[in-house]
Amino acid sequence: MSVSTWLARTQMRHFSFKKVISWYSGLVKGKSPEAPYEHVVQIGDPTLRAVSLEIPSDLVKSPEIKFLIDRMRKVMRKYKCVGLAAPQIGAPFRLFVMEFAEEHLQDFSEKERESREMQIVPFTVVINPSVRVTDYKKLTFTEYCASVKGFQAEVPRCRGVHLTGLNEENERFEMECVGWPARIVQHEMDHLNGRVYTDVMDRKSLACSCWQVVNERGGKVELPYGAH
Repeated sequence: MSVSTWLARTQMRHFSFKKVISWYSGLVKGKSPEAPYEHVVQIGDPTLRAVSLEIPSDLVKSPEIKFLIDRMRKVMRKYKCVGLAAPQIGAPFRLFVMEFAEEHLQDFSEKERESREMQIVPFTVVINPSVRVTDYKKLTFTEYCASVKGFQAEVPRCRGVHLTGLNEENERFEMECVGWPARIVQHEMDHLNGRVYTDVMDRKSLACSCWQVVNERGGKVELPYGAH
């Protein structure tokens, strides 16, 4: 089955169907696609509120999905994220990538690393993921999201999860996640199910991530949309 046939058979919400068709048509015809984007969509974009589509196993190794994965890797690193779901670049499919490298660890103190149970996670592609909670203890820490630029909030997450899915080679894999990796997985799974961290945050904790700078500069601060 081709990607175009799959899309034609899939009943999708009207807001995204034309965009997805346009994307694949653009790949075939060599035109600039509308999606997947090279930027991260922001809260309010309907794509973030749709339940993503499962990718048929016979399409996992298709050129289109490879293109999507490459684009997600590029955008994730461009915006210095530790995880990115396909809907965040306009592609409503059940696929996310994550990476928590040494450079990310350097942004936290030793005490923060220990309390958050941080550990290095190599670049990982997860297709059609499924998650089972293994530790229901709720831990609350600050989360950011590239789709809610300029804000942060305290978000409770389960301490441990068991992740299963397919990798980019269409091979099944399993991964036990505890602490910070489990938080990343739960955050990205929310995106695939049409949720954003603002749905589960401690509402009183929502804050502009640069509120102190705003005061220090007498309000003369702009928050440009970009990777830096």
